[in-house]
Amino acid sequence: MSDSRLVDPFGRRITYLRLSVTDRCDFRCTYCMSEDMVFAPRAQILSLEELYAVADAFIALGVKRIRVTGGEPLVRKGLVGLLAKLGAREELDDLAITTNGSQLQTLAAQLREAGVDRLNISLDSLRRDRFAEFARRDRLDQVLAGVEAARACGFRGIKLNSVIQKGRNDDEVIDLVAFAVERGLDISFIEEMPLGSVSSHQREITFCSSDEVRERIEARYTLVPSDHATGGPSRYWQVAGSGTRVGFISPHSNNFCGSCNRVRVTAEGKLVLCLGHEGALDLKSLMRRHPGDAERLRQAIMDALQLKPEKHHFRTDEQVQVVRFMSMTGG
Repeated sequence: MSDSRLVDPFGRRITYLRLSVTDRCDFRCTYCMSEDMVFAPRAQILSLEELYAVADAFIALGVKRIRVTGGEPLVRKGLVGLLAKLGAREELDDLAITTNGSQLQTLAAQLREAGVDRLNISLDSLRRDRFAEFARRDRLDQVLAGVEAARACGFRGIKLNSVIQKGRNDDEVIDLVAFAVERGLDISFIEEMPLGSVSSHQREITFCSSDEVRERIEARYTLVPSDHATGGPSRYWQVAGSGTRVGFISPHSNNFCGSCNRVRVTAEGKLVLCLGHEGALDLKSLMRRHPGDAERLRQAIMDALQLKPEKHHFRTDEQVQVVRFMSMTGG
């Protein structure tokens, strides 16, 4: 089937699935989860077979891109086997992973061999003490070694993701761009999203818009508009004289809902139609009541899509609008 059967009430064609394989992580990033995070019991997490069944249903409905997320997806046992099955699907144009980079030293080559095309690696700071504040773990050296291991494996693309917060790491924007340029990597700067209640900072004070980040970059580099697209929400600029593209993910200042082409499935099997809304369909219960019924699963997904909201209503004040943390949704 070449054409997507997933079209929402606003005419948006869904061709991109973000599939979370675990809510667990070896970091505790302040904007993603609490220090004392309580993870779901393993029985509530989709099995590898169920994860593949979900992916298979979306592929049958016309999805062309799958990004595997978490938590930290690379801590999920057996993940490489699942990726190999997905990597063998000729219908997919792109198989990608978002990772914190901690496991790439040992797994990067296996991921590439399994058919993973692209990596997004979270990197919010190049300073060891500051990295430890963000991640609540002193693992910067491990992540940087993982970046180098990934560079040696021939992925189609490697992109860094940096959540920028005023007064916390906004003074590192130029350093992060320089790091990417020197290594031939792309980088996206992300406005923090109001998901879950945080205690480490006040979001209305630390909010840093994409326009502010771009102004900082343009004080040092020339940015040329780019039509590059990866299927995600980043809007890209080319760093003149380099192979590096700089992306901006701007859920507050430059809402991208009008072109949304994606949905998420959490590790617990909930179909999240919009990151900025609480509503979700429980695919896990359906699959466990009717094991192996692929047609019923596909129909449920198609029916649910008719409830996809037109847009989110993120605000930059301190009020929490979505109580679930990002780690529970999938990055």
